[in-house]
Amino acid sequence: MSETSLADVDLASLVPAWLEWAETAEQLGLAVSTVRTMVRNHELAQAVPAPGQGPRIPAEFVQDGLVVKGLSGLLTLLQDAGYDDREKIAWIFLEQPDLPGRPIDALRENRGSEVKRRAQALL
Repeated sequence: MSETSLADVDLASLVPAWLEWAETAEQLGLAVSTVRTMVRNHELAQAVPAPGQGPRIPAEFVQDGLVVKGLSGLLTLLQDAGYDDREKIAWIFLEQPDLPGRPIDALRENRGSEVKRRAQALL
């Protein structure tokens, strides 16, 4: 899928649950300012899922009180490939037939190396 089409994906329908920054901070046991820094440093990604909403972070980026293992590295790879946060989130939540499934599922199941290989191919 090209970058242009990723930018056009309806994130509100693609991502099942979103967290506001304060909710993300609470789940991670961090300050909101730390979450903001994590977004800025590409350790987390945020987007406005629907018009009129503020920026949100996909709920599936947090697992057992931590950022999903391998997510930060994947976000950095996608950043290096020229993706913005909306495109990164779309790529992570879209089904990938050769994976199989969605990259977020692979990360949450500790199969991050497969996902990173696919992301490296985008560079």
